[in-house]
Amino acid sequence: MSDVILKAENISKQYRLGLVGTGTISHDLNRWWNLIRGKEDPYLKVGEINDRSSKGASEYVWALQDINFEVKRGEVLGIIGKNGAGKSTLLKILSKVTSPTTGEIKTKGRIASLLEVGTGFHQEMTGRENIFLNGAILGMTKAEIRSKIDEIIVFSGCERYIDTPVKRYSSGMTVRLAFAVAAFLEPEILVIDEVLAVGDAEFQKKAIGKMQDISKGEGRTVLFVSHNMASIQKLCSESMLLHNGKFVMKGKTEDVIELYLNQAVSNTSEYLFKDHSSNNKKAYTTKLRIEDLNGNLMNEIPIGKPWRVCISFTLNEPIKNLVVGLGMKDLYDVSIRTSWTKPKSLDRGNYLAIFEETDIKFNSGQYRLIVGLSKGSEVIEYIDSDVFMIISDVVQNQDDRVINNKSGLIANQMNTSIVKSS
Repeated sequence: MSDVILKAENISKQYRLGLVGTGTISHDLNRWWNLIRGKEDPYLKVGEINDRSSKGASEYVWALQDINFEVKRGEVLGIIGKNGAGKSTLLKILSKVTSPTTGEIKTKGRIASLLEVGTGFHQEMTGRENIFLNGAILGMTKAEIRSKIDEIIVFSGCERYIDTPVKRYSSGMTVRLAFAVAAFLEPEILVIDEVLAVGDAEFQKKAIGKMQDISKGEGRTVLFVSHNMASIQKLCSESMLLHNGKFVMKGKTEDVIELYLNQAVSNTSEYLFKDHSSNNKKAYTTKLRIEDLNGNLMNEIPIGKPWRVCISFTLNEPIKNLVVGLGMKDLYDVSIRTSWTKPKSLDRGNYLAIFEETDIKFNSGQYRLIVGLSKGSEVIEYIDSDVFMIISDVVQNQDDRVINNKSGLIANQMNTSIVKSS
């Protein structure tokens, strides 16, 4: 299609671990011998997937493997994934910093990239000189750079230091100037890695606004990598998810983020407490689960999404007027809320206490959970746990307003119930 400005076809990138370059002379000779006989590189068959957390058997690893996607003119595409998923490698290939092992990139127009702090800058040259240097690297004429230089300097906020060598800049100032150059020198495709995280809040807001202007007002294309899901959600209409160097999904940003968060679900959303079965305690807790209202485990809860905490506990004897409590503290150990079930008389057996939240929208952050069992004024069990509930910075509904500002204790109670379990 004519509006497709970038197309990646079967992109793969293989690296050899532990060494610089492609490997040994014997490997290079073996490659050459296969090449002149018209055969495939023999080392393309032995690489393993890019799982940074496990030790592999092969010395070759696929940083990317069989990546295919298209980007349309004027589209802002978010690229997300865990550390080591291959995001930065993909951007380096798109920016022609490195070449793919297999596959091909087809583009229409000039590409400007901002991959690392100070990309394309000479430390001994002044900010003004680096604007001309960087512009020349991007293929701009001196006349084009001169016509934009005043806007670049004002946008960067580095006017006072513009004739000072870049080596005296802070990392944030360097990113400000580099982004201003890339944004104002009008490339058809702008590629941005996580570097904007180095800038302060004011600059990040300004940069996101500029990227929106670039895509909507000027019809240029932006590829944006970030671990900040709120920025991805605000800026990108479409996103792409990578996992261990492989393509997972490309589609609406909300759907891709949801899949990414669900991918991150592990046993950290389900906690087993210390086994008290051999003790003579009247009651003890056994397990805690953080779920959505459909019973799916949740490692991170988007702002505004309903959630619940399920606490499994066992009674060794009948107890009258048993109360189960769930407390929440922030990272500064300040109590945010405590909710209790209604007193209930229960026989010996296994039970489940359910605490549901559908109304309060918490700020993003980590909240430590405290669990307690009591009978009247008697505390049967109190666990100030290491269990953390994580509220992500993704807003489930753009109309949701965050009610909790962490400035005080939330008074309202959660919806609670106790049911018999097997």
